[in-house]
Amino acid sequence: MDFKSSDTITGPRAEDHLPHTAQAAVKIVIVGGFGVGKTTMVGSVSEIKPLTTEETMTQAGIGVDDNYGSESKTATTVAMDFGRISITDQLVLYLFGTPGQERFWFLWNGLFEGALGAVVLIDTRRLEVSFDVIGRLEERGVPFVVAVNDFPDAPGYPIEDLRTALDLPEEIPIVKCDARRRASSRDTLMTLMRFLHSLAITSARV
Repeated sequence: MDFKSSDTITGPRAEDHLPHTAQAAVKIVIVGGFGVGKTTMVGSVSEIKPLTTEETMTQAGIGVDDNYGSESKTATTVAMDFGRISITDQLVLYLFGTPGQERFWFLWNGLFEGALGAVVLIDTRRLEVSFDVIGRLEERGVPFVVAVNDFPDAPGYPIEDLRTALDLPEEIPIVKCDARRRASSRDTLMTLMRFLHSLAITSARV
């Protein structure tokens, strides 16, 4: 291809450059069923413009995708979402949001590769869709925390009742969050990092 002298090649925006103080990068996956807020969380907390692979939902998905509780949703992630957040001057998290529709779950294996931990987003209106998600993480041995996303019409349950319903051991953190709010999403990620740190300390003592 021939470029004219007037053509301009642009690179990453200045605000997208990795901080020069960064010394460690960690891969984190945001997982959950369809419509639980994974794309929203990545977008709200990312310090760079997030990469999304959302496509418009069509009639072809009727009878195939379970969108109960998310009937107004018009687009869905078909590959992944990607964002980045600096937890400290030295530590950077790379965030990968997984597709929620079960027919795209085959992509999860690649997204899980190299992941240090995961956030499982759940919607209390459709708690059952979280069972297979949690089961996949347990099978792969990926440490995770559970975040209960705040939907206006979702019923609220005590944390211990949710723990029992999800059959989770006491040591796995369960937190409430609002994926639309940067501070809440960041607090959820900090909960995961503290959990991973505690696991590392326990492992070092063994």
